[in-house]
Amino acid sequence: MSGKEQEYIKEVFKSNYIAPLGKHVNKFENSIKDYTGAKNALALSSGTSGLHLALRVLGITQGDVVLASSFTFMASVSPILYEKATPIFIDCDESWNLSPELLEKAIKIAPKKPKALILTHLYGQASKMKEICQICNENDIALIEDAAEALGGFYDNKALGTFGRLGIYSFNGNKIITTSGGGMLVGDEKLVEKARFYSTQAREPFLHYEHNEYGYNYRLSNILGAVGVAQMEVLEQRVLAKRAVFEIYERELSDVIEFMPELENSRGNRWLTTGVFKDKGTHLRVIDALAKQNIESRPLWKPMHLQPVFNGALSVIDGTSENLFERGICLASGSCLDKNTQQKIIQIVKDNI
Repeated sequence: MSGKEQEYIKEVFKSNYIAPLGKHVNKFENSIKDYTGAKNALALSSGTSGLHLALRVLGITQGDVVLASSFTFMASVSPILYEKATPIFIDCDESWNLSPELLEKAIKIAPKKPKALILTHLYGQASKMKEICQICNENDIALIEDAAEALGGFYDNKALGTFGRLGIYSFNGNKIITTSGGGMLVGDEKLVEKARFYSTQAREPFLHYEHNEYGYNYRLSNILGAVGVAQMEVLEQRVLAKRAVFEIYERELSDVIEFMPELENSRGNRWLTTGVFKDKGTHLRVIDALAKQNIESRPLWKPMHLQPVFNGALSVIDGTSENLFERGICLASGSCLDKNTQQKIIQIVKDNI
């Protein structure tokens, strides 16, 4: 926490306006708009709910084709199943993010014209936005950016999450800033306002409860909005702290770990320091050695095209994400990580290569 959360929460309790919504939710939305340059923002209960609403307001329905990054977390793509749409998974390239070349191939093999692409900015690092936006525009495909891990990241001085028709951020407990749970949808005004309507049970503007459509209980409470306001005040500090952690790892371990690259003209937030070892299996040995010292680390994401829940789904792959999964590790990367602990981690890694 930043230190200001209790002060703002006290204001919420003093107002006796706890939920739903309230002044601090509005402040939180405005702070996201101010930081990212997004013209419209909607505070929600999670990033996943933002992705679900994005598909809903874009008119994605049963049988529609939605393209998606394969090298990502399940929450990036599960909303495709909520709407009974058909996913096609696309592998990454040397950037670790979605390959524009494979994106073009996926469009060609799709059983019908894809309606949308859910693009993940993996581990807070920018995707190749120039190429991907051009492909989506040429093929009339709605771009949805999953920037859940990437708040504080930029490409060509433009905030990640603001390139597509819609984008989302997450404030889950493990993100660069957190409201304990929460998310934000940004983007096109009409789409965001339609999502706002659906996020509060699609209630029509009558004195009584009138519903022409179904909606969801996806809005953020005023208490969590207050936490978000305080967290946004320290976002830039968190980004710099995360990048400083990465720089120490890179300096000390670049001879044994190939770290996730950063595209030219971009600044990632280095949400997690991630990299791959030369040999398969080394990452599991290191993870086990760290765990014995009560230090958490994890493998990289298991690609979606390998997940049993998506058995039989179409995918355009070249083995890149599978290779990364078989050799990769996420190292402890907290913005409060002290240098002594980090040096201990570095030594354990070196001792277990």
